[in-house]
Amino acid sequence: MLELPKLVWAAAMKLLLLLLPILGRACCRVESNSSAAALSYVSIGDGTSTQFDFPENTQGIIVVSSRYGSAQEKDGSRLLVQSLDPDVLTIINISDAETIGLVKSYIVSIKSGMAGTAPLLVRLLDVTSVVPVTVEERTDYIIKILPNDDDLGYTSLAHFSQNPLLYFLLPLIFINKCAFGCKVEVTVLRDVLKQPHPVILGVIGQFLLMPLYGYILSKIFSLPKALSLGLIITCSTPGGGGGYLYSLLLGGDVTLAISMTLISTVVATGMMPLSSTIYTHILNVHETLHVPFTKILVTLLFIAIPISTGMLVKYKLPRVSKFLLLLIRPLSFILIIGGLFMAYQMGASILYNVHKEIILAGVAVPVFGLLIGYLLAYCVGLPVPLCKTVSIEIGVQNSLLALAVLQLSFRRIEADFASQAPFIVALSSTSEMLLLVIFHFIYKNLRPSPEENDFKS
Repeated sequence: MLELPKLVWAAAMKLLLLLLPILGRACCRVESNSSAAALSYVSIGDGTSTQFDFPENTQGIIVVSSRYGSAQEKDGSRLLVQSLDPDVLTIINISDAETIGLVKSYIVSIKSGMAGTAPLLVRLLDVTSVVPVTVEERTDYIIKILPNDDDLGYTSLAHFSQNPLLYFLLPLIFINKCAFGCKVEVTVLRDVLKQPHPVILGVIGQFLLMPLYGYILSKIFSLPKALSLGLIITCSTPGGGGGYLYSLLLGGDVTLAISMTLISTVVATGMMPLSSTIYTHILNVHETLHVPFTKILVTLLFIAIPISTGMLVKYKLPRVSKFLLLLIRPLSFILIIGGLFMAYQMGASILYNVHKEIILAGVAVPVFGLLIGYLLAYCVGLPVPLCKTVSIEIGVQNSLLALAVLQLSFRRIEADFASQAPFIVALSSTSEMLLLVIFHFIYKNLRPSPEENDFKS
């Protein structure tokens, strides 16, 4: 009978020995979790939230608490707070609240800019030793700047589709594109397929050199992050639909211009997302950019359908084709002036607060594109008309496509602010090309023709 209690006792001891390691590990986990929680010395507010809303264009304060042990000592710790997006939120100063007790409080004065999100870098330092030691560093706090509803009425861009002038210009645009289709030469199209040097140069200039140039300009002029992104996206767009119009007026090759515009628009479906990904990472932009593939397809159709119609008219109705060719130049001038007027009217709401730096950058973009395009074509030995065409295709961007990207990717206020870049580039491009056309016509009229030189001799 005495053996039974001994056996029970031995079994209980063995079970206890088996459970001790498990209980020890559980205790260690609890202890480590509690110590990890205790290590979180810094908190904003009551510590239950990591995101805080704040109105735009406003000054205010946030209170940061520290439960670090050295906080009980006077000047034993120091708090550093940095905004990771200064365009959205600026840290003005940090002061000690001179609180009494175990919790030390700091008052951080802030000033909000445009609507957006600004992550904070919060760092607590122990300064009791000669060399300050980082006690804790947190990057999970975010200040969300909300737009003022009162500003929505007059700061946003008027949508171009609501402009009544567009309904007058659309039929003229279609007729003008049909007329350009009448100028397309099938032999030139075959030459483009056999020797695609101009097209390759156009792709290199539009999708590699121009975005890089936009990034360099944003650094030179120290543009805010939103404007920098807007400028780079504008420089990443394919050639504008007016490229072949300027090629005609400036003595370029119209067929090559149309081919380059169509091909660059197709290439943009792959290159624009790639370029956007690279530069949003470089600029540390948190929003995801949406490339409007539907708009790109509509752009392709809006070019291809009337051009194809014009080519069909040329071979089936030669008399109508001759009449359309007579309309090209006057219609082109009307469309340039109408487009310029509509662009100014569309963006009048943002002209009152446009940054002078983005004006300078916007003026420089078409100039660089024209120069680098001509230089690339000249270096590979292309004839002057082809050099002009490559230059124009690289120098004239599809700014409306850039506007669509920004409007789809950001909230209204942020999108309109970033849209200053493509808007200014569009105005600069149209104005500069109009000046070039005027100077070209003046030069042609003042320069004596070869027949006059022969007559004088």
